[in-house]
Amino acid sequence: MLFNSIDFAIFLPIVFGVYWLIANKLRLQNLLISFASYVFYGWWDWRFLALIFFSTIVDYTVGLKLKDEESQARRKALLWVSIIVNLGFLGFFKYYNFFLDNFTTAFSLFGTEIKASSLNIVLPVGISFYTFQTMSYTIDIYKRKLEPTNDFIAFSAFVSFFPQMVAGPIERATNLLPQFYTKRKFDYSQGVDGMRQILWGLFKKVVIADNCAEYANLIFNNSDSYTGSTLIVGALFFTIQIYCDFSGYSDIAIGTSRLFGFKLMQNFAFPYFSRDVAEFWRRWHISLSTWFRDYVYIPLGGSRGSTMLRVRNTFIIFILSGFWHGANWTFIVWGALNALYFLPLLLTKNNRNNLEIIAQGNYLPTVREFLSLLLTFGLTVFAWIFFRAENIKHALNYIKRMVLGLTEKDGYVETLSLFSREIGYVLPFSLFLFLVIEWLGREQQYALENLTIKWKRVYRYA
Repeated sequence: MLFNSIDFAIFLPIVFGVYWLIANKLRLQNLLISFASYVFYGWWDWRFLALIFFSTIVDYTVGLKLKDEESQARRKALLWVSIIVNLGFLGFFKYYNFFLDNFTTAFSLFGTEIKASSLNIVLPVGISFYTFQTMSYTIDIYKRKLEPTNDFIAFSAFVSFFPQMVAGPIERATNLLPQFYTKRKFDYSQGVDGMRQILWGLFKKVVIADNCAEYANLIFNNSDSYTGSTLIVGALFFTIQIYCDFSGYSDIAIGTSRLFGFKLMQNFAFPYFSRDVAEFWRRWHISLSTWFRDYVYIPLGGSRGSTMLRVRNTFIIFILSGFWHGANWTFIVWGALNALYFLPLLLTKNNRNNLEIIAQGNYLPTVREFLSLLLTFGLTVFAWIFFRAENIKHALNYIKRMVLGLTEKDGYVETLSLFSREIGYVLPFSLFLFLVIEWLGREQQYALENLTIKWKRVYRYA
């Protein structure tokens, strides 16, 4: 079930109404959330509900066993049971064909042909999200940062919580799970704020992302037919699309959670207003970045140790981040490219220079901030080309044609013609409106949080 569907528009009010009718019965509320989450997920394909249920049972059981186990060897064994089960499912459904194809290709380079057939595997929606969420539970118990729960219903609701199940944020058990133990009362102002964030998320997803996707797909799928300036426009459209799609879904998830009395972490903090790549990664997909930082980067040694170790750890974390997004070499290159962007800042110890939002307390940035923003944004747009391309060859050809095509005589005429013939004026105006609102609301949790509260009702509704 998609957030921007009629199904969800019917589903949400029904669950919301029943949920608050039983407001005094916490366990029943949690049971309703768990049931509603399974309906929400099963709407796509009910067969994959077994995966979630099995993962839930495994991690719930492992958590209870870890509580009573004192032997460090057995504790490690229990932790590895959770990791192997969760990553095993993720690896099979998401990466089996990728590894198989690359394995057979590697042997063919040495003159050995291996016959292996790819499987027609359907990738379960959201498996990358709920897998990492349940793994954080057992890892935190293993590290003795969290007490395991005896309440299976609460734990099941935590694992399958429908607002953030398929697109994040990836919540830690230390933050979200305790909220299922606490009695929740309906707060009107919190509900209004949640609806406002849902509205902004829908605007970003439906109005901006979906329309940008149409033209990004047109240009990327026919990149050999366009000149350099048009290809730059295509890269810009995808850059906006990926942000508005992803952050829009996060806004809807966070806003929906607030309707039910839950508070999820901020997942995107206006990343395109960053002044360097390190700041960008502190603001982009925060729940994933911090997950890799806490569960991979720091255990590897983080920024401690020799220069080579810091370089190694940086590349590991960025390449894993790229590979998490999809089973294609383009995602790995995208991650490695961002690691290259990040390394100079890390090695010169300038990776924590910009901790506050740009131009905080001011309407406009300084000239230096603006130039830094443009440079960071340009590097980000370039990297996104690899993320969007069908394969490495497509990405390289796109970049080559984009650079060489800038000198073509009729390039800018073609780009202007594309706008007048295909795109029109509504989307550019919407993009301008979106950019202005994002900039004005950049110091908030989301752009509309406080921006329109003092406006007259007619302007606020508009």
